[in-house]
Amino acid sequence: MNTRRWLLLSALGIGAAAATGSAVVLTRTTDHASSSAHRPAPGPSGTSGHKKAGKGTPSPSKGPHRPSGGSRRKSSGPRPGSVPVEAGLRQTYRLRPVAGEYAIGSTVLHPQIRKHAQLTLPGSGRYIALTFDDGPHPDYTPKVLSVLRTYRIQATFFVIGENAAAFPKLLHDIAAGGHVVANHSYTHPLLTSLSTAKVRQELGRTSDVIEKVLDAPPRWCRAPYGEWDARSLKVCAQLGMEPLGWSLDTNDWARPGIAKIEKAVTHGVEPGSVILQHDGGGNRAQTVRAITDYLPRLLDKGYVFVRPHT
Repeated sequence: MNTRRWLLLSALGIGAAAATGSAVVLTRTTDHASSSAHRPAPGPSGTSGHKKAGKGTPSPSKGPHRPSGGSRRKSSGPRPGSVPVEAGLRQTYRLRPVAGEYAIGSTVLHPQIRKHAQLTLPGSGRYIALTFDDGPHPDYTPKVLSVLRTYRIQATFFVIGENAAAFPKLLHDIAAGGHVVANHSYTHPLLTSLSTAKVRQELGRTSDVIEKVLDAPPRWCRAPYGEWDARSLKVCAQLGMEPLGWSLDTNDWARPGIAKIEKAVTHGVEPGSVILQHDGGGNRAQTVRAITDYLPRLLDKGYVFVRPHT
């Protein structure tokens, strides 16, 4: 009798464990589900590839980026890997994205100190990333989000801390669309001109604002003007972030005209491109119109939009 009772209890224990394991798997699978007509295959895992972008002399004053492109080099980004279950489960502040989870990279809670920022995406597929800097802006960020929602595309928003503090609801709107909220410093200074303490203040203060609003800190960071040095890269890693640059600059900050912004993208895009545009820092009506025009064209060409994994 005792033997039969022991066997029964054992069977019940195994069944409970199996049910618990299934719940975790289903939670993670749901995170990656999609019903979009434009939805492409899931993006690659892992981050690698970088290049040194040739730039003009940046201005230390607050303002938009002014770099130019460069050539690719061998990858030294984070190695491909799976996302820890506990890391995914603790991100309860994010609503489910409208277009599913297309992510590059894996969760890195304690990233290593990089020698430079990653500028391109890994892999051989037609993966590209759309990024927006200098927001959030009360007029243009909602319009950008509306266009992205129309085409069911996810992007990465590198926010200025003082703007994020002024418009916290826009951070929620960005996250609710499944987009990544990332760090772009607090006041947009040239980090390489600051002391280590000032760099930590600029990046740390912005991370604090994002964490206060969204209940989780940012995992990606972009230096103003794309300018990093050894000290700022070390601070970036110490704050738990990976540096991300870009490989395709639309120069939309200068408002060169809708046609020129579109041409910069459609003529310059290639697999692995990280596209730089702006949703803040000035009048971005041209940017809004340009993405409205060129996003469906890129989708028709088979490009898959991905975002960093946070």
